[in-house]
Amino acid sequence: MPLPNIDASALAQLGLAQLRNGDAHAARNTFERIVAANMADASVYLGLAYACRSLNDDVAMGAALDGALAIEPQNLRVLLMKADHLSATGDERAALSFYQAVVKVAAANAPLPADLKQQVVHAQQICEQSVVANESFMRGRLREQGLVGERSSHRFEESLDILFGKKKVYFQEPRYYFFPSLPQIQFYDRQNFLWLDKVEAATAAIRAELIEVMKGDSAGATAFKPYVQADARRPHNPQNGMLNNPDWSAFYLWKDGEIVNENAARCPRTMAALADVPIARVANRSPSILFSLLRPGAHIPPHNGLINTRLICHLPLIVPDKCTFRVGNETRSWVEGQAWVFDDTMEHEAWNKSDQTRVILLFEIWRPELTLQERELVAAMFETIDASSGVKPKWEI
Repeated sequence: MPLPNIDASALAQLGLAQLRNGDAHAARNTFERIVAANMADASVYLGLAYACRSLNDDVAMGAALDGALAIEPQNLRVLLMKADHLSATGDERAALSFYQAVVKVAAANAPLPADLKQQVVHAQQICEQSVVANESFMRGRLREQGLVGERSSHRFEESLDILFGKKKVYFQEPRYYFFPSLPQIQFYDRQNFLWLDKVEAATAAIRAELIEVMKGDSAGATAFKPYVQADARRPHNPQNGMLNNPDWSAFYLWKDGEIVNENAARCPRTMAALADVPIARVANRSPSILFSLLRPGAHIPPHNGLINTRLICHLPLIVPDKCTFRVGNETRSWVEGQAWVFDDTMEHEAWNKSDQTRVILLFEIWRPELTLQERELVAAMFETIDASSGVKPKWEI
């Protein structure tokens, strides 16, 4: 119970004044009176810690800091002082944990008081130096054991990048439908899709058909349409500047599960190259097969696909320099004639930082992890949804 006749607020002010005047002994006695009266808040314990530090009483200082943290575990000043205290006593591992807490709390409480900014920067530097040192030590030990190169793997290397903060963890986040228990893979191993050999072998023929399509477009025709188009049946969504923006345009061979006869007729060799592809088929929704065009200087902002029961394939056809694509924490550059497969329900974005147009062939396939029965179930589910609504859906890549 609080002791009577103690004005804790007045005593706290007195203790601070004594600290400012350099009388650490008096300040300590004042703050300890408040603590003894069971009326101390975090600021009183912090003042006591400052007084004990001035008196070189490390044990009492540590106890005072612990008292403050018990009341306010995210008090930035206390965390900084605790980290410095542990570092001074030689417990660098414990100190690092508090410096890491400082960085985390500071990021969540910006802007910071001016007198704390430099201390937080110092904490950040300590954390960064620790990561570099730990990574260097670990990789050195792995090299000594011969656990690099062929004895390592891409997945393990990525795990180290995540462990040391070089990469962020991304997961499937479909905007509409989630099928559980599927692997979280950003870019799939190209070797698992042998049917892509035929598609890649037809790159020159497909590109030739694309160029003929683009000739009409450059002459003023409208073969390519903005990929993201407004729909009067849907709420207006600017989609980060992509709505009705021709910088990202499409020429469809199949759209929303239906062949676009006029366009497909212009690209027979492209259609033939896709004959053996395990295209995802859902009535009124899938497949979509298209030439995807990204104009010079364009950026497709980060976004996620609608459903995770499919994967997206890219066959690069016209790719100038400085054209890159990110899926999750991995960024790649397109190479003409080299296809890849990725999960579009993981956050992805694209850039064309060149002064020329980039074009790829884009199509969707069933995820290989789905059984034939599961594919039928998914297709039947969407067909039932469409039948119940009576409205043809707007499907997107």
